[in-house]
Amino acid sequence: MADVFRALDDETRRLVLDELSARDGQTLFEICSLLTMRHGLSLTRQAVSQHLGVLESAGLIVTERHGRAKFHYFNPEPLAQVTDRWPTRKRTEQ
Repeated sequence: MADVFRALDDETRRLVLDELSARDGQTLFEICSLLTMRHGLSLTRQAVSQHLGVLESAGLIVTERHGRAKFHYFNPEPLAQVTDRWPTRKRTEQ
């Protein structure tokens, strides 16, 4: 679970997850383009690739290769595990 919190600690990684949750199955090129066009981030492909590696290590994205292309998919399961750990309950006033 610490990997999930560490991955979510970075604004760029949260933006990547936002883009993948809006449209799954994007390539590195597509993600780089969206970060530049929609969010004004001018990161190198290597930097974005490193962010994707952190997200993949935390289980927040999964990848699939088709030929030369590598597609990235959002995986919400680790976030569900975080919310399951601390169930909400009604608080009583003291």
